[in-house]
Amino acid sequence: MENIIILGIESSCDDTSAAVLRDTSLLSSVIASQAVHEKYGGVIPELASRAHQQNIVPVVDTALKEAGITIDKVDAIAFTRGPGLLGSLMVGTSFAKGLSIANNIPLVEVNHLHGHILSHFVDLPDGELPHPSYPFLCLLVSGGHTQIVKVDSPQTMSIIGTTIDDAAGEALDKCAKVMGLPYPGGPIIDRLAKEGDSSAFNFAKPRVEGLNYSFSGLKTSFLYTLRDCVAEDADFIEKNKCDLCASLLDTVVDILVSKLIKAAKQYGIRDIALGGGVSANSALRARIQAEGDKRHWRVFLPELKFTTDNAAMIAVAGYYRYLSGELSSLDAAPIARYEEMI
Repeated sequence: MENIIILGIESSCDDTSAAVLRDTSLLSSVIASQAVHEKYGGVIPELASRAHQQNIVPVVDTALKEAGITIDKVDAIAFTRGPGLLGSLMVGTSFAKGLSIANNIPLVEVNHLHGHILSHFVDLPDGELPHPSYPFLCLLVSGGHTQIVKVDSPQTMSIIGTTIDDAAGEALDKCAKVMGLPYPGGPIIDRLAKEGDSSAFNFAKPRVEGLNYSFSGLKTSFLYTLRDCVAEDADFIEKNKCDLCASLLDTVVDILVSKLIKAAKQYGIRDIALGGGVSANSALRARIQAEGDKRHWRVFLPELKFTTDNAAMIAVAGYYRYLSGELSSLDAAPIARYEEMI
């Protein structure tokens, strides 16, 4: 089957996105972000769902127009069923169902995290990007999830390591908030860390058996360091902001990459991919590439535009599900928690 047109719709958190693919080739990608959450230091679910309601019609319409595709040419509508914010997911799911009914187009439900992993198979209009070969390992790092996933095919994936408490992105955002940095804190920590000394502070690293992660101890160590130092010098954070960020980020990257190295050895896999919102972090990308050069891995880093939540990854995941005949029914309800999707 060739020249399959997939319309992807993503609304799991605070970005409303639509994309159109012809097979795996990206024809358009439109994202409407929500600045309303910045002053609150985090995403407010009710505000997010209201913004999705305002954005989804113009976003989908623009994606179709930019792709030069009319709705009657769409073979399937891929939508994010979960995990994510329930109200946000409900907007995207309901809109996809309405569009499906009105135009008699099949629906394909997509696991948001599978979308991040399969984003490595989206091709640009001017040519194919490098794709990992199966099986490969994907380090999936975001604000809500930190996992090592063994990927045997587009539909066969197994989690071989996961966080037992905070996710890596969550820990970075929380530490950033304590330092008084704007939301989201992860990208700001990445920027400030480039000007700091990563050896200036020594933060605790977890001792977790196997391939699982933990970041709560690191977060606690960071908070205690700030408390003790600020007690002696009220301006401590401002004076040492770059060094704090560099040391914190270096510790997080060490934790992430050490388990990835262990997984690659354990499973004998050399195709290594990175995915999720934190995959945009420059320090993490550089470290994985350096380890890949050292260990003869084939490393696949996503295009920066495919690191954040986007509908292109939902469309490509939907494409593979459509090929395998895995269509969704109209009674499919959004699912907030990943565990409920397994």
